[in-house]
Amino acid sequence: MNKQNFEIRKIIESDKKIVVDMMRKFYSSPALITNGSEKIFLNNVESCLKNSPYIEGFVFLAENKIVGYGIIAKSFSTEFGGECIWIEDIYLEENFRGQGIGTSFINFVKENYPEKIFRIEAEHDNLKAVQTYKNFGFKELPYLELVFVKEDI
Repeated sequence: MNKQNFEIRKIIESDKKIVVDMMRKFYSSPALITNGSEKIFLNNVESCLKNSPYIEGFVFLAENKIVGYGIIAKSFSTEFGGECIWIEDIYLEENFRGQGIGTSFINFVKENYPEKIFRIEAEHDNLKAVQTYKNFGFKELPYLELVFVKEDI
């Protein structure tokens, strides 16, 4: 497969089961600290389908099937003084990695939100991902990130 033989499009209702299945794999991988939950996965996809102003979901299609997905979240950064796009999830099935699809998704997001600030998280140990993001011009921030989540999620 070459780079021209895939498509990026918004998630639609019929994609829900496939995307949730992929989320299970992604969130149980070493790429993330948390494992997520069925409730979180379904809420994420449902929010994308409801056209939430805070989240957008996309699928990557190749060989007439969904081979991955990406999710972005929208916020405002007071530190950098502008609207911010968080590239939250980028997942590709194993046999479609390294073919430029993830790179194309990052370029797609940057092209569709040209005046925004872009942020992305990666595990320190995920050296390949960190280097890829640095190649896009992302810079490491020296912050410790803290989170408070209600226990019922």
